[in-house]
Amino acid sequence: MPIKQKVPMFSKPRLFRLFTVVGAAISLLSPYVVTAQPSSPWTTPTMIEGRSHMFDPGLNFLTFQHMDQLFATRVVRASGKPWVLPKGQETFDVSYTYDGKTYALDEFLEKTSTNALLVIKNQRIVAEIYRNGSNEKTRFISWSMAKSILSTLIGIALSEGKIESIDDPVNKYLPEMEGSGYQGVTIKQLLMMRSGVDWLEIYRFKDPTQLTEVHDNALVGYKYRWCDYAANRSKRKTTPGTVFNYSTLDASVLGCILERAVGMKGADYMTEKLWKPAGMERDGYWIMDGPPEVGREFFGAGFNATLRDYGRFGLMILNGGVADGKQVVPSDWVKQATDGSHEPIAPGAPTGYQYLWWTIPNSKAFMAVGLHHQFIYVDPDTRTVIVKLSATPQPVGNQPEHLAFFRAVVARFAKTE
Repeated sequence: MPIKQKVPMFSKPRLFRLFTVVGAAISLLSPYVVTAQPSSPWTTPTMIEGRSHMFDPGLNFLTFQHMDQLFATRVVRASGKPWVLPKGQETFDVSYTYDGKTYALDEFLEKTSTNALLVIKNQRIVAEIYRNGSNEKTRFISWSMAKSILSTLIGIALSEGKIESIDDPVNKYLPEMEGSGYQGVTIKQLLMMRSGVDWLEIYRFKDPTQLTEVHDNALVGYKYRWCDYAANRSKRKTTPGTVFNYSTLDASVLGCILERAVGMKGADYMTEKLWKPAGMERDGYWIMDGPPEVGREFFGAGFNATLRDYGRFGLMILNGGVADGKQVVPSDWVKQATDGSHEPIAPGAPTGYQYLWWTIPNSKAFMAVGLHHQFIYVDPDTRTVIVKLSATPQPVGNQPEHLAFFRAVVARFAKTE
């Protein structure tokens, strides 16, 4: 069912009571959720049960705006001097055609369960829309858009010499990976999702899949980290570097390499090297794959930020790593990371994949993509950035329609100076 367009904002106490009621009412319906020791407020049965239902249709439009009510977090500090993005005067009246039918903007927003939408053209905001109780202060979960942010941090660490080479093997930085499926896999192979490790990314969190096991123990039950599973349970399936296999486990290992290489918590490194220098307006935060004594940043999919700051991030990448006149990310890394000149992920596939960024064949466009249809879409030819944050009932499967809308937006502003 489509989400309703007018939903009141919940205060934090009221929101917490909502999660408590939901958790208690359906606590017997999730047989795959592990039981954690109640060593902290984050590991009580109610909190564990609440996390197990964060994806539920009809509730996810709200949970995706308030992940800090469900998870332990680490803050990424904003700049004291935000990068000002002026607003344009254009009327945003775009429509698009998909599957033989034409839809207006409002129809698209409702049809695709949109929480927020931002369009930046030539450094100016030309559209900014909030729905379902959200506003400019709301911090939305990125899901796997976080992978593209992680890629950017890897590029910075490489430029500083903290990471010597992306051809280095995983176990150079994480010796605990010796003997696992990740032994000998290179950082570059992780960036390109070609580790060769046996992993099946299927988003059915109530079924006993491999992903469900790690999800329930790391994110829901707070029993171990994603990297713990990689070190102790991962196995080799194919020769590294040969087969594309999308894997949040690969990204999680890459995040653990980052924090080990820089000798800092991931959130602190991101504050110092990316979020503050780029002039971000508001604090972001990472959800953790365990309470502070167990977990760390969920590098594979756990970052949260405002709509505008996601836009600033996309604009910085569009500008070759320059944010508000400052070179924050090395330009050569940005070029390598978003290079779409390679083959698609499979013959005839509509997308390619580079260094944790999705690319569009026969186009310079690229994008960060997250579960339940989160997007940062960047079109260098027209200097356009589109951020679309959603809470769709289904986790995947509607990307072609979103791409049709993005192309319509790009065409709408193509002649704008």
